[in-house]
Order: sequence, then C-alpha cells, then structure tokens
Amino acid sequence: MTSAAPGSALFAEGRGGDPGGLRMALSGLTTRGRSFLAAGIAAAVCAYVLGQSDLLRVGLLLSVLPLVCVTVLYRTRHRVTGSRRLSPARVPAGGEARVHLRMDNVSRLPTGLLMLQDRVPYALGPRPRFVLDRIEAGGRREVSYRVRSDLRGRYPLGPLQLRLTDPFGMCELTRSFSAYDTLTVIPRVEPLPSVRLGGDAKGYGDGRQRSLALAGEDDVIPRGYRYGDDLRRVHWRSTARHGELMVRREEQPQRARCTVLLDTRAVAFLGAGPDSAFEWAVSGAASVLVHMLERGFSVRLLTDTGSSVPGEGSDGFAGASQEAADAAGMMMDTLAVIDHSDGAGLSRAYDVLRGGIEGLLVAFIGDLDDAQAAVLARMRHRSGAAVAFLLDSGVWGREPGDAAGPLQQHGERLRMLREAGWTAVAVPRGAPAAELWQQADRERTGVVAGSDGEAWS
Repeated sequence: MTSAAPGSALFAEGRGGDPGGLRMALSGLTTRGRSFLAAGIAAAVCAYVLGQSDLLRVGLLLSVLPLVCVTVLYRTRHRVTGSRRLSPARVPAGGEARVHLRMDNVSRLPTGLLMLQDRVPYALGPRPRFVLDRIEAGGRREVSYRVRSDLRGRYPLGPLQLRLTDPFGMCELTRSFSAYDTLTVIPRVEPLPSVRLGGDAKGYGDGRQRSLALAGEDDVIPRGYRYGDDLRRVHWRSTARHGELMVRREEQPQRARCTVLLDTRAVAFLGAGPDSAFEWAVSGAASVLVHMLERGFSVRLLTDTGSSVPGEGSDGFAGASQEAADAAGMMMDTLAVIDHSDGAGLSRAYDVLRGGIEGLLVAFIGDLDDAQAAVLARMRHRSGAAVAFLLDSGVWGREPGDAAGPLQQHGERLRMLREAGWTAVAVPRGAPAAELWQQADRERTGVVAGSDGEAWS
C-alpha cells in the first residue's frame, strides 16, 4: 500500500511473482479454508492407504478448493483508494464527532466483498467495522461512524484496514492504508457571564480594541503619505526634511491584557479523571481564555513552568482581533494535551510576570504550602487586578456521601491572598465555573466598595 494523497491511500492485490506475497496469502486462510485443506489431505492419505480412488478424488477436491481461492485472490488486482474526513476535527470533551469514510474503486475491475475497519483508540469507543458490497469499476462507497471521549487529548484515527475475501470464505487478505488523521478533544468551555473586569495597567484603556485613526498603522513616528490618508495629518516639518509628503502617526492606546495562570504541579492535585480537580482547573482556564478573547482582551496562557501560549508576539500576548480565532485554537490545542508538571513551585511563573504590569491576572491554583502561597501573593503586585480560584485536593478527593471536612485547611491561604489584594475564591467540588465567576465579581465589587471605590471596568 502506498499513499495516493493526503488522507487517502492505495490498496493493491496481485502484483505477481512475489513469493513473499504468496506466502502472506497462504497465511490468510480462514478456519474454513484450513479445515478444508486438512480434510482433503487426510482424505487423500486414507485413499492412498485403502486404495479407494473415489475417496482420493474427494480429498483432492477438498484440498484444491482453498488453494484455488488463495491463488485467485492473490492474482486479482484491485486498486481502491480510501479517504477520511472528520466533522469537526476539534471537539470539546464529552462532545461527538462524526468520521466519514469514502472508498473509491479506481481499477477497471469490480471488487468483491470488502470488510472495512478503522483503528481508533480505546478511549473513543470500539473499532468500527463495515461490510461493503461489490464496488463497480469507478464506483464509490461512503460510510460514517461517531466517536466520543470524556477525556481531552489528541487521538490518532487510522490507518484504515481493508479485508478482502473470496466468495467461499476460504481466504482473507488484510491490507492497511498509510494515512491517518488526528482528533483533538479540547477541554469543556463553559460560557461565562459578562462582568465588569478591571485592574488594567495604566494606559491600557477600557479593554476594547480601539479603531485606528483614519488609515494605516498608528504610532508617534511620522511615515510616508499613503493614498487615502487625511491631509490634515500631514507633518510639514518632516515633509520638508525628507523631501516627500509625510503624515503623523497618532498614538494607539494599547489593548487591555489578561494572563491566565494554570497551576499544573503534580503535587498540587490529587486524583485523575474527568471529574478531578485538575480537569476542572483546565476547563476553567479554557473558559476564561475564550471569554476574555471574545471581550477583546489580549490574552495569553501561562503555566507554573513559565511557558506561555501564544508566544509569537514580542510581548507574548494574542493581540489583533483577526488573530483571535487562531490564538484561541492554539491555546485550546495546548490545553487539550497539557499534563502535570514535575515542578514544585510557582517561581518560574513569577519570573515571567516580574517583567512589568500585566493587566488582569486570573489564576487556577491547586494546593499551596506557605512558601508557594507567599510567591503567589507577590504576583499581585505584577498585575492591575488578580483573581484566584483555589482548589483544595482534600475537598475534591472526598466522596459525595462523606462528611464535610474542615474548610480551614486552605482558609489561611485564602486569607493571605486576600490580604495581598487578590480576589480569592474557594472552588467546591463540581461547582459551575459561571457561578464562581459571578462570585468573584461580587467579592471584587465588595472589596472595592469598601476601600478606594475603584470599579471593574
């Protein structure tokens, strides 16, 4: 089998003169074919010993039939291309995707009965199997199946396997296509209510992208005149100095920024599975990222290891509105495969934030000791506003019927963060992210009303 095109492959039988292929064809004898061959050989031996010519003819017939089927199947030439299409290729955890398979017979001969099987990981369900009737020359067949996973990740689909059999069921030959596709299962994204978010760095404006002034890129440095520029922006002094018409670039206010910090330390989370605390944190981070991008913020994803996504820009933020969809897809793909880190602290993330005021900071944090709580508290000074969602592994690891444990286990951490200026919210087991988002808004509003009167913009 050789690849014919992206997402397709070529299946061919009967290239001729290939001893290895003939041996493979013989190994494809089914139980029925092996039984016929064994019965025929036994009958022939008995006929020779007993001198029964009629029994010998029966034995030869039983022996020759499976061998003839193997030869015919081996010599038969079939050229079949297969393609796979995912709809969609990226689904949230718990969602379903449909896989469409198409088989085309590109040879001049019709095929026999074909059995089609696609390889899928165990997490997506059982392997789909289909029986395709005779495909005429130049004809095609289309089948589809559904896949679903409650666990995020990237799952390979394929390669396709075709099984060709003879009409008597004596022999089966299996060939695999070379192409495969990947299904990306991203975290669940919960719609968040619109709240008044603030704490932007000075000069960041109201958090919405402002339109450029008239035409062209805006900056404080004059540039050459372009067709469509307003003549009122002509900078005559620069025009005289450069000998060509120059226009002013007006300053463009920067977009509001938001950094989503996701704690991935293995020591901070206990348990696994779709209902674990870590999966809630990943889903919550995904929800906030999508929500802030929709509101026009420049957003980035930061982990405790200090790595950020996306990082193509000079400042590491996803900025322009035309890049919002690409940035969201990039961060969702990252969250689809993100796993626990071996780190024990948040110092690397603090070093990234230490470079300057980063606007709004939203953190999803697991268990903290005194040292890491202090590091997290200092991050508040590197942002305009900070919201932390704390997940206690002791609370999340408790069975629903168990008695409630003391919430004071991480109450001290919440108090420390709030004293440092964080809006810290404890995350109960299975709590909806939208409700906690509103709770953070209410707590932030209450803190502000009781202090300096600053409002979330």
